[in-house]
Amino acid sequence: MSVLSKEYNACIYARLSRDDGDKLESDSITNQRALIRDFISKHPEIHVVSEKTDDGYSGVNFDRPAFQEMMEDIRSGKVNCVVVKDLSRFGRNYIEAGNYIERVFPFMGVRFIAINDSYDSLDRNQSDSLIIPFKNLINDAYCKDISVKIRSQLEIKRKKGQFIGAFAVYGYLKDPEDHNRLIPDTYASEVVRAIYKWKLEGMSQGRIAEKLNLQGVLCPMEYKLSMGIKVQTNFKVRKQALWSPRSVTRILTNEIYTGALIQGKTSTPNYKVKKIVAKDETEWIRVEDAHEAIIDRRTFDDVQRILQKDIRSAPDEEVVYPFSGYLKCGDCGQNMVRKTYTSGDKRYTYYICSTRKAGKGCSTHQITDDELNDAVLQGIRSRVASVIEMEELLKIVESLPETQRNVFNYDAQIVKLKEDIERNRSFKMKLYENLQEGMIGQEEYFLFKKSYESKIQSAEAAIVAVEQERQQAIEQNRENYAWIDIFKKYQNITSIERKTVVELLEEIIVHEDKKIRLCFRYGDQYTKLVELLGNYSGTAAE
Repeated sequence: MSVLSKEYNACIYARLSRDDGDKLESDSITNQRALIRDFISKHPEIHVVSEKTDDGYSGVNFDRPAFQEMMEDIRSGKVNCVVVKDLSRFGRNYIEAGNYIERVFPFMGVRFIAINDSYDSLDRNQSDSLIIPFKNLINDAYCKDISVKIRSQLEIKRKKGQFIGAFAVYGYLKDPEDHNRLIPDTYASEVVRAIYKWKLEGMSQGRIAEKLNLQGVLCPMEYKLSMGIKVQTNFKVRKQALWSPRSVTRILTNEIYTGALIQGKTSTPNYKVKKIVAKDETEWIRVEDAHEAIIDRRTFDDVQRILQKDIRSAPDEEVVYPFSGYLKCGDCGQNMVRKTYTSGDKRYTYYICSTRKAGKGCSTHQITDDELNDAVLQGIRSRVASVIEMEELLKIVESLPETQRNVFNYDAQIVKLKEDIERNRSFKMKLYENLQEGMIGQEEYFLFKKSYESKIQSAEAAIVAVEQERQQAIEQNRENYAWIDIFKKYQNITSIERKTVVELLEEIIVHEDKKIRLCFRYGDQYTKLVELLGNYSGTAAE
């Protein structure tokens, strides 16, 4: 059927997208259909054979599912007329929209009607060649302007620590009163805490996933679906998706659980190109304490250290060995590997250098599992005892006048400022008496009054600032020695567990003759404390 025929098989095309700044009421799909059908009812030569709707698709490109279906109908000869509400519903890309209207549709014999723009390809006049491209250009510019405004608004929200994702990450919910704020999900947050706990105890991501599946815990996607949240995915291959090592790893490496909100990791080049590209880490927007933390920072950092180590668990074991990933050869610096052999009814376990095992040199030194356990246990006991002893000395040192001097200085400043306030208040009260007695004039009265009030306000503001600084100094001092509490937990230690190794040690270096060296965590803080106490003991001796 040619374009010149009197009968047309039409497709009603409607589109709506918030990304384009569309007005949801006037541009709604329902309103578009109603307007188009009212128009067609007055044109008996036009018969509707199909309706195509792209709801939620931007007009900056034509890679839309319903639009492509319409084009297939055109190619097959089913449709030879396209009717839209206006040109902006058809598309907002100046070049592509013009190409379809000026070239593609005429070549394929398709009649194109944009009702509100009074455009009908059968009734073109000389001005159309200028008006239509101009309107398309306006629609394109409008879309660009909306895109810039939306990007700016999202950037401001990110910098304010407002969550702008479509869905809250597993473990959190969007606050019903503020959808840009995250609040912990009572159930899912406990699952997240359990995952971190199991990892610290030595479980691999695979074993954690197996445990969650055995316990019937829904994976993040299934949990969202159970809550009525619509989630689209291309990876679901079973009736019910399950936990996997990858999904566990995503939780273990997501800093959002510490209360930090990191957004703006990806972007698109511009409003026309929708390809997502990764941004450099320096461009990410990071806001600390944006929401309530599920995992404390120390636990998160401990887990990150574990994930960086080369850790393997035995096939029949649920957790890794206590020293897995922590043993280093004292000669070549490579990892020590665990070996077992059976003699009679007894099974023996020992560690040897991985370089030696591979036949690439290094010495033959080794150490049995029992010898290693005993040596590490004794080393930890010794360090814990030393830390506890130093804490007692630290309490004595902190009670000395010399170490209290900073706090006293803060208190002395506050006392001095309060005295200034009282003095200026007294002067201010006497002003009126001086005015009544004729000692000062009215102009002097108001001048002095304003001066005293200004001094009082300045002193009050200074007191607030000094008190804040004093509190910060006290809290900073507490943070400097928070690591002591970690060691104190193990003052009654009787055996070595995986969590003990993770919390207290950086690595264990094994030398020849079964000698080991323990590299403890917080080594710098320990050394500074030793030096501090040494300085005070030296001063006391003098």
